Amino acid sequence: MRSRDTGEKEGKVFGISWNVFLLGIVSFLNDMSSEMISPIVPSYLTDVLGEGKLISGSIMGAIESMSSLFKVAFGYVSDRFRKRKAFVFIGYALSTLAKGALAFTRSWWDFLTLRALDRIGKGIRTAPRDALIAESSETGKSGKSFGFHRMMDTLGAVAGPLVAIGLLKLLEGLPVEKAYRYVFLLSAVPGLISLFVILFFVKDRGAEVKKKITGISTLRDRNLQLFLAVVAVGALGRYSYAFTLWKAKELGYTVVQGMAFYALFNTIYALSAYPIGLYSDRFGKKKMITVGFGVAALASLSFAYASNFASLLAAFVLYGLYIAIEDTVPRAYMADLAKDYEKGTIIGAYHTVFGVFVFPASVIAGYLWKSHSLTYSFAFAAAMNLVALFLMIFIRDR
Repeated sequence: MRSRDTGEKEGKVFGISWNVFLLGIVSFLNDMSSEMISPIVPSYLTDVLGEGKLISGSIMGAIESMSSLFKVAFGYVSDRFRKRKAFVFIGYALSTLAKGALAFTRSWWDFLTLRALDRIGKGIRTAPRDALIAESSETGKSGKSFGFHRMMDTLGAVAGPLVAIGLLKLLEGLPVEKAYRYVFLLSAVPGLISLFVILFFVKDRGAEVKKKITGISTLRDRNLQLFLAVVAVGALGRYSYAFTLWKAKELGYTVVQGMAFYALFNTIYALSAYPIGLYSDRFGKKKMITVGFGVAALASLSFAYASNFASLLAAFVLYGLYIAIEDTVPRAYMADLAKDYEKGTIIGAYHTVFGVFVFPASVIAGYLWKSHSLTYSFAFAAAMNLVALFLMIFIRDR
């Protein structure tokens, strides 16, 4: 397979290919850009644009789920044209433009249109980018590459809010609305730097795969179809991080203390993603994914029955480990299953199935919270992850 041979001859940084390292830098910068605005978006919607929290949250959730439909489509298109870099660049460019342009919004329609554009950008770039990571990885070491990428992405999520806090501190003499608009505008800076890195340093690998597209043959494989079904079940147990913060509030912790727990979660995620990806190459990706569902069930049950600081702390640690496994290893597993000429399509199928089912997961969790309690929400998530763990038994090892 020429794509893998090329990746193996390429220069390395920290034991991974130069291309994967650069894509990690790109994701760090883009996630920093995204998380610079995340802490102020809810307040901007309600205090500046005057929108209701429930309506805004529901619409944004629907947009996030809708963007998943683009992932398999553009994964397939990138396979057809054997071009990854172009779609990665276009996707990141749209998101960068959309985030910076939020500074000029005056109504809910402007805001939602730009947020939709941002999500579309994510839908365009995700599968081609993951395919490019796979094609730039050494044979048998895709877990290591995806683990590094997820680590860098999450470190960007840690850095973004810190940068936003610093900017708001510097701008505290300005009216709140004006300060928010400056942060939106400045959030485009890391994104612009990432576009420069993609344009001038990231190398395309799509042209090195087989030219003839013979059909989406891997998607007809029963083993892969079963795994996608498992992904759907597991996604139904993937509640939003907001539920973990609501649990902290229920136990009497303040918003700031809740965010400290959230920072711990992101730190655990960032520090464990790379070693988890590395270990999955040796231990086996199917086994690691199965373990991940077990950790997810434990995390959910820990949140369900947490009653003090120690038990809540343990829940957040387990949550960080669970997300690190399930956001890293399945991507590498799908990349290993896919043939060279359809990696974008197969990885895109994974993202699409996950994205479509993860939205109703939070809706179900919200309904159970409203009609019963948060304990029921987390218990349902635990049940879904245990079902997914059981179904993994029927998936054959590669």
